[in-house]
Amino acid sequence: MFARSLGDDGAELRALEPWHAEELLATIDRGREFVGRFIGLADRITDLASSRSFLESYAQKAATDTGRLYGIWLDGTLVGGVLFRTMDVAQGTAEAGCWLEPAAAGRGLVTRAARVIIDWAIRERGIHRVEWWAASGNAASIAVARRLGMRRDGVLREHHEHRGVRQDIEVWSVLAREWEAEA
Repeated sequence: MFARSLGDDGAELRALEPWHAEELLATIDRGREFVGRFIGLADRITDLASSRSFLESYAQKAATDTGRLYGIWLDGTLVGGVLFRTMDVAQGTAEAGCWLEPAAAGRGLVTRAARVIIDWAIRERGIHRVEWWAASGNAASIAVARRLGMRRDGVLREHHEHRGVRQDIEVWSVLAREWEAEA
């Protein structure tokens, strides 16, 4: 089984697979309102069947090399995750993202986990540009993009509706040469 330590605090990064459906549902349930403030994951995963379906969709993305999903475990409990929502190896682009339950926030877990997957995408898969999309009101996610050395490309004004409100989306990115220069 793949597991990568994220430091000496008991945090690990592991593949998140369909057989983790119960654990995923449990972490979403623990942080449903927190997670759902800015992303649709909390509205998409509402029961065991939808949790399994979500995980199966990412298993299919992994099989077709169009996305990846990893869980963040803290002391053996799934507390969040990082992912490549999209991945186009031929074009050299990927969009990274995350979610985290509130009890695990403020520990740098997402930054550490995102650093691992972005490094893998650039160094192993040859990705040229990694994007990070965040609602303009999501200060924590924007702070992660900054800590990862990303630059703000711009704002997609009123990009989509989430829970009845049109959201501005900030697009941040890092290019392979910038990533490697910082390493």
